[in-house]
Amino acid sequence: MRLVLMADGAVGMKIALFLMENYPEDLALVVTTQRNDIYCAAEKWGVPVCIFDSAEGVLVKLQEGADMGVMAWWPKILKRPLLDAPKYGFVNTHPSLLPHNRGKHYNFWALVEQAPFGVTLHRVDSGIDSGDIVAQTRISYDWCDSGGSLYFKAQAAMVSLFCQTYPRLRTGNFEARPQDPKMGSFHHSSEIDMASRIDLDARYQGRELLNLLRARTFEGYPGCWFEEAGDRYEVSVSIRKVNK
Repeated sequence: MRLVLMADGAVGMKIALFLMENYPEDLALVVTTQRNDIYCAAEKWGVPVCIFDSAEGVLVKLQEGADMGVMAWWPKILKRPLLDAPKYGFVNTHPSLLPHNRGKHYNFWALVEQAPFGVTLHRVDSGIDSGDIVAQTRISYDWCDSGGSLYFKAQAAMVSLFCQTYPRLRTGNFEARPQDPKMGSFHHSSEIDMASRIDLDARYQGRELLNLLRARTFEGYPGCWFEEAGDRYEVSVSIRKVNK
């Protein structure tokens, strides 16, 4: 197996380390977004590594070809001809239970829409998060969860799912099932701000309002918002289970 790993963030780092420690001979090339911990780890392990500047640059470094590509929390959209370079294509890590919540802000929309939540490995095609599903793990959530807690649950589950699935992936002989285009949902990054607005004069069901508030509760990130007399306010919520 000649694998090109395109990795970023905490998930990318953990997946990179898993491969370096267990399948170093598989790694034909590691691609990062900058000279970060992933880049330094690849250098330490003697694995070919580069910083992504263009698809053409990656193709030049893959002159001997690749059997498979993995996008591990990769933030950039890949297009042809790089997408078609590996023999068995690319597999992507996606932090939602596809086809639910394709696109951006999966953790927010899962709570707002009360959709099934989880993580997915899927083939990469020319669409966005629309490729055939290779493997999935469902993640349960309850009232104590927020957008922040789902984010971290998804990160841990994504690494675990990849580590469990890779021995099958590396054979090139694995099954994938198509997504049902009539199921699930898709959201653009631009939607979240207006979706987080609370109308002070609107009527909400208690369940609806609490789901909205906790969906946007994530320490270090903006909360839901409302306006009054020209001023904008942010609000988040903390929910804890109390048994008598």
